[in-house]
Amino acid sequence: MVPVDAPFTPWVLGALLVGLIGFLAWRGGPRDRQEYARFKRYRSTRSRQVMMRRWIFESFGWFGGASLVVLACVWAYIPRMLAQVETWPAMRWLRDLDADSGMVRGLVVGVAIGLVVAVVVFIFVGREAKQVHAIGDIHALLPRNRAELKYGLALSINAGLVEELLFRLAMPTLIFALSSNAIIAVASSLLAFGLMHAYQGISGVIGSFILGVIFMALFLVTGNIIWPIIVHALFDIRSLVFIPMLVYGVHKQTDATSR
Repeated sequence: MVPVDAPFTPWVLGALLVGLIGFLAWRGGPRDRQEYARFKRYRSTRSRQVMMRRWIFESFGWFGGASLVVLACVWAYIPRMLAQVETWPAMRWLRDLDADSGMVRGLVVGVAIGLVVAVVVFIFVGREAKQVHAIGDIHALLPRNRAELKYGLALSINAGLVEELLFRLAMPTLIFALSSNAIIAVASSLLAFGLMHAYQGISGVIGSFILGVIFMALFLVTGNIIWPIIVHALFDIRSLVFIPMLVYGVHKQTDATSR
């Protein structure tokens, strides 16, 4: 961990932030768009599996590794950032409500129950649906048969874990460590999260930004990164596993000829 008050600390953290931004620009720029465009042209399950497997390992290694490196350097700043968040008027209002009525704890429980209800509703509605409605251009990612379902599940869990660690915890804490401003830290990480989905088109950027706001709010209100990880993973599982099964019956397909 980098010492908080050492004179060289801002330089080390600044270099780390520049490296992180450069990495995200490389991953979220032309490279991702070119790879996704190539992936959309694939027709064989084997080719799609190879690409999805590579994405899973690369994402886990690069995003997960970057998160661990950053967190190892800025861990001491996490409580400081959360303490500043607690001074926000909206957060003080929520805490006052929680003290009187347990609203924050009820909010967490309500989100969990809402997820269960949402899955049930999607199962019911999905039986009659003709297509999958998605945020952004992700239709090419949807599993086409039973062999691809496990990759949809793996992509969902991986995204929930590494993206939340990076964009909800590591990156905002690093920016806070340099700026001492939690608003700048939160806003910058949300913007970066949205732009990382540029390969999905403008709707993907906007939709991802809105989802990021929800995940970030869940983290800041609870102070626990586990909740947004779970919610993010479940949301993606809904998109990449449950709905394809219900709408297209992909779990019954042994090849891609049905779509």
